[in-house]
Amino acid sequence: MRETSAPSARYHQGMATRRAVLGDDHVDRAEAAASDFDRPFQELITEGAWGTVWSRPGLTKRERSIVTIALLAALGQDEEVAMHVRATANTGATRDDICEALLHVAIYAGVPAANHAIKIAKKTYEQMDAESAA
Repeated sequence: MRETSAPSARYHQGMATRRAVLGDDHVDRAEAAASDFDRPFQELITEGAWGTVWSRPGLTKRERSIVTIALLAALGQDEEVAMHVRATANTGATRDDICEALLHVAIYAGVPAANHAIKIAKKTYEQMDAESAA
């Protein structure tokens, strides 16, 4: 299942961006958990999402973070919402930014989607605060 070619320059850029946004601990866990079955997927998202989209110069990491959380909330991608809320510690997106983005979700994607994402964000921020206090 695994291709044997060397990682591309876009993959290396993606890995650097992925680590900058999600943090080394998260990426190291994902890499350690990868199997022959899902390693091609991990490489695809590293190259495509992180090496192409997140590495473009048109938006800041803060702006991309806000857009990503809004999109994930609208799509009901709960685990991804939590992961990207946690990543705001690295992107510069503030809690106010995320609140505003989720208000947009309520209007453009539906109140239930925003309501659920707000619950996830609140819980994630509470965990982050507890970790910071420890």
